[in-house]
Amino acid sequence: MKARPSSCLLLGAPLALLLLLVFVLPSHRTPQLGSDGRPGALCGRRPSTTTNVVAVAPPQDLEPELSLLIGVLTVPSRRERRDIVRMAYALQPPAARARVDVRFVFCNVTDPVDAALVAVEIRRHGDVVVLDCAENMNDGKTYAYLSSVPRLFAPAPYDYVMKADDDTYLRVAALVEELRGKPRRDLYLGRGFPVGDDPAPFMHGMGYLVSWDVAEWVSGNEDIPRSNGTRGHEDRLLGKWLNAGGRGKNRYNLKPRMYDVHWDVDNFWLDTVAVHRLKDNRRWAAVFRYFNVTAGIAPSNLYHLP
Repeated sequence: MKARPSSCLLLGAPLALLLLLVFVLPSHRTPQLGSDGRPGALCGRRPSTTTNVVAVAPPQDLEPELSLLIGVLTVPSRRERRDIVRMAYALQPPAARARVDVRFVFCNVTDPVDAALVAVEIRRHGDVVVLDCAENMNDGKTYAYLSSVPRLFAPAPYDYVMKADDDTYLRVAALVEELRGKPRRDLYLGRGFPVGDDPAPFMHGMGYLVSWDVAEWVSGNEDIPRSNGTRGHEDRLLGKWLNAGGRGKNRYNLKPRMYDVHWDVDNFWLDTVAVHRLKDNRRWAAVFRYFNVTAGIAPSNLYHLP
């Protein structure tokens, strides 16, 4: 019994004819590419599997217009809160032409149970930063964060660095639109806290951002820790450092688009950038309902929600 010819042999004659036509009558069409960006494989060659790219965008669409690092300052024990905040970011529409990365920021994790569970988070999500400091709120954690970012992310610096609370719902696309066209240097943006005739000597701690060069300045300013200038209300301290150093001259006050929620959660704005004081699940649920995060669930017999 004769062995059946391979599929490559069966395709030999058509391929020969095709090659002849190609050389005689050149095609004006662009070559078809495989998933790895190279010409599709013929018989006997497997396409490369070294990439997980599903669709390749035109080169001009690959370069982001701006980049933003969001550091959510939290503590190891707030695991449920972090899961809610992760979902809050993951379910938002992506900001066009922007590279936005969210990281949860701790100081040293000293409890063995917390350390084990944080390690699992790191393996599962890869979005945790553990700083070399004692866990605190107003005893230098924000300084440790801002001063560490230029070193930790030096290989791929960001245009902007943000500090956010874990009880803040931040609408990333709205924030990115605010940043388009803004200066990439010497910038300080958030919800301004007025003092006297100055509408924004510092920004509220719910969430504020600085340009990368300002974070580098904080990191290299040895006078801040030397003068014990890291202890106190962290939002006021940052304003104090920048005012004393003549930094953050490009200031943008996003009030009222950044605000605290009322107890009866009835003061949401359609053009919200950030809403703060989401201290419990009831408030997070109200935010998700108002901004339609809960909408669009496909019908199923597996769940029945009110």
